[in-house]
This record gives sequence, C-alpha cells and structure tokens, in this order.
Amino acid sequence: MHDAERDERERPARILIVDDHPLVRHGLRQLISDEPNLEVCADAEGAAEALHLVETLTPDLVVIDISLKTGSGIELIKAIRAIDDSIKTLVYSMHEELLYAERALRAGARGYVSKLEATDSIIDAIRRVLDGKIAVSDQMSERLLARIAQQPPESYQDPISSLTDRELEIFELFGKGFTTREVADHLNRSIKTIETHRERISRKLDLRNASEFVRRATQWVVDRS
Repeated sequence: MHDAERDERERPARILIVDDHPLVRHGLRQLISDEPNLEVCADAEGAAEALHLVETLTPDLVVIDISLKTGSGIELIKAIRAIDDSIKTLVYSMHEELLYAERALRAGARGYVSKLEATDSIIDAIRRVLDGKIAVSDQMSERLLARIAQQPPESYQDPISSLTDRELEIFELFGKGFTTREVADHLNRSIKTIETHRERISRKLDLRNASEFVRRATQWVVDRS
C-alpha cells in the first residue's frame, strides 16, 4: 500500500455540524470527538456559513438540522450535493421523521435521526452513513418499503404531504409566528415570492383567507411540538 493510500485510510472521518442551537453543536462536538476515527472539523449555525465551510474544508459528512438560523436544512442538503456529491449528509432534528425524513432523503441525505432518540443513535447513524448505508428508524424503513411496493400508508392522504419542501418550510415558519417579511429575510427571498408561495399553499390546503392560513399553520406547529 502506498503511503498516501495508508494515510487516507488512517485519517479520521471529518464531520461538519450545522445546527442553530449552540448547546446542540457543543454536545455533538464532544460526543463525536470522543469516538475513534471521527473528528469535528467545524460547526455552523446557518446555511450560508455551512456552504462556505463545505467548500473550504471538504468534510466527509455534514450533520444538519432541518431548522437553521438562516436558510433551510433541506435546501442545504441539495446545495451540498450540487457542490460535491461525494460529501455525505445526515439529518439530526426534532422535526417529525415521518414527515421530513423522506423529503431529506429525496434531497440527497443518507439518513435521518431524531433528537429524541438515545445519544448513541447519532453515532451509529454517522458510522452507517460513512459506510455507505442508509440510516433511518425501523418505522421509516417500513414506510419507505411500502412506498416502493406502491402501498402508501393512510397518512399520505394528509394534504400537508402535497406541499413542496419549500412550501412546507414556509408554512411552518408562519405557524411559528413569523411575519411575511421575517420569512422572506430568513429564507433570503423577496416578500413577493413568499406571498406567491403562501397563495399556492392556501390553494392546496383549501384555506380561504390569511386568518385561516395562520390558524392552520399555528395549529399544525402546536400539534407537533
């Protein structure tokens, strides 16, 4: 074996953490750094900062939350894939797995771990993804197999499932109390673009006015908190 090949095999896998909560980033950094053959090369709280680090550091894997301080976790996964599809991504989030995991996988993620699971689950998932495998819960695996078998579970009839990734993100932000301008600033989009998305969401969910839209979005967020 050549020296360069030996060095490549022996070097620790480099992990980038992207999460908007400092305590989560700190906890993950400690957890990962305690593991043999794994190291945290950097961390970020927003999508733009994360993309810059991806381009400059070229990590082996990026652990990403769905909700970030700026930007979207799902869109970040797509952007990383466009930059370098050899960089693997894994979602670690409080968001409901049955709603977001499939979207994350379609975007290019190789796994999805809930923050409600035991802490060793994220390490197991990191190692699975680095080994070229998919890391999801047993429940999510069954759901994905049902999709392949063209036997969609009843929950797929929920109109929320018809929303695109961007529409779902915008719907959630309104449900958290964001104004139109705040949503636009958070996603770095124009107010007009956000209003267009809101109109499309309203049509899909059969919401007649702004009051119904906000009530439905707020209730949806509360139900999942």
